[in-house]
Amino acid sequence: MNDRGAATIYAAGAGLFLMLAGLAVTLKAGDLVTAAQAQTAADLSALAGAARATSGETYACACANDIAGRNGASVASCSLHGWDLTVTVRIGAITATAKAGPVRG
Repeated sequence: MNDRGAATIYAAGAGLFLMLAGLAVTLKAGDLVTAAQAQTAADLSALAGAARATSGETYACACANDIAGRNGASVASCSLHGWDLTVTVRIGAITATAKAGPVRG
């Protein structure tokens, strides 16, 4: 039996495995980055909108929508309860929610 060239096949298989593993890691890392971007957009949108809470829900949510758009997100929902603004944003299939309002002691 001749095993000549078997190492080449094994090396090619190992290389393919490493390429696929690297691709999986890259895709997962991309999802983590998108989730962080979505949370940042939600946080900033909620803060900006809460700063305008005295003007009412319509204006506060319009400000939140503007900030979300500038961060590459779209507002999925926005609601003002008292002085607290809750904003949910979406980037692709990733959603994030943030709530902002005055400090309570």
